[in-house]
Amino acid sequence: AGTMSGLYFLWYAGYEQSSFHFHNDNADWLQMDKIGHSMSAYQLGLLSYEAFRLAGWDEKHSMLYGGPFGFLYLTTVEIFDGFSSGWGFSWGDMIANALGTGLFMGQQGLWHEQRISMKYSFHPTQYPQYRPDLLGSNFIEQMLKDYNGQTIWLSFNIKSLFLNDDSRFPAWLNIALGYSGDGMTGSFYNATSYNGQEIPQFNRTRQFILSPDIDLSRIPVNNKFLKSALKLANVIKLPMPALMLDSEGRFSAYWIYF
Repeated sequence: AGTMSGLYFLWYAGYEQSSFHFHNDNADWLQMDKIGHSMSAYQLGLLSYEAFRLAGWDEKHSMLYGGPFGFLYLTTVEIFDGFSSGWGFSWGDMIANALGTGLFMGQQGLWHEQRISMKYSFHPTQYPQYRPDLLGSNFIEQMLKDYNGQTIWLSFNIKSLFLNDDSRFPAWLNIALGYSGDGMTGSFYNATSYNGQEIPQFNRTRQFILSPDIDLSRIPVNNKFLKSALKLANVIKLPMPALMLDSEGRFSAYWIYF
């Protein structure tokens, strides 16, 4: 209830409301919002599963009842969208939510662990200064709204996927594939002006990133509180060196990318 209220006042309260309607937004934001929906559904399902496990339920029931929580939670977001004149209920978002839920539940059912994780990272960009209404007027809003600064990752645990249990390879070392977008000052196309001020024109590009990662949930610790804290923090992709290829064929290397 608290997070839904916060989301409403941060995002929806400033926009005109309407009767419930549908909207096809599959081409918006270079699909960054879709992959973000998948990541959110995945992480909320994982968090709910862990909560049920801590409450004493067995793995099967924790997965069956906790796993779909992300999908159900984000359906509430779609209902908000459906009553907002600037958006609408999106079947594309619902499919993305289902994919994130499926990634969690499929791995938990097959392997009884998460060998592939979905993670999030964010860095501030230059674009909100041109569209603070759409991309956020402060850092917290920008973390939610500025898709240019968000990267969504698939983080693969190397040992559990490719090596045997007897290997001395670090169990916490992952390799991550990230996806992001850049140059977006509008959802489907870039704006030319805002409040009478001209907006520079930027090329909208997709970005594909390769980077090492750390699975914080696999770091061996004995303290139960610390272990739980590491699991919660594992939603964040830690800053690491990275290689990037964008949709215009440009290759970049970063000592630290976040």
